Amino acid sequence: MAMVGVLFVCSGNICRSPLAEALFRRRLEEVGLDGKVVVDSAGTGAWHVGEPPCPGTLATLRRLGLSADGLMARQVTDDDFHTFDYILAMDRENLAILERRRKRLFGDDPQTGPVIELFLRYAPELGVLDVNDPYYNGRHDLTYRQVAAGVEGFLKHLSGEMGRLAHEA
Repeated sequence: MAMVGVLFVCSGNICRSPLAEALFRRRLEEVGLDGKVVVDSAGTGAWHVGEPPCPGTLATLRRLGLSADGLMARQVTDDDFHTFDYILAMDRENLAILERRRKRLFGDDPQTGPVIELFLRYAPELGVLDVNDPYYNGRHDLTYRQVAAGVEGFLKHLSGEMGRLAHEA
């Protein structure tokens, strides 16, 4: 089965998206899918390129026993739209930026290119669309709870999709 690529995207790639990347990697390992899914994170802005996650995200990762190794902020590139199957935005502002970029790259057909959607679409039980941005309010625990719920929902969706594709092959 071909590898599936997942890219988590927030504004600067130092709070929400690296947390989602690290949590998703761990869950993939726990369910035995780590060799079948390529995972990365990026930001729509270039403000923090080359920087590690913010101190609050690093503290959350340490508390969870997750390594921050390899988590270095980068900006979304045009190549990402050809590399990843799913590009999951942490909020509606970043979703709009990603959709404009896809339109520039692929034209008006929304079926062309990767699936681009809000990450919390996979956690409807939360009743919110945007992942809290702790860069502005320091609420890293809230961000963690939202990201963890999104990871679980997306993992369930992706596992179902991968199972369906394997069954069709």
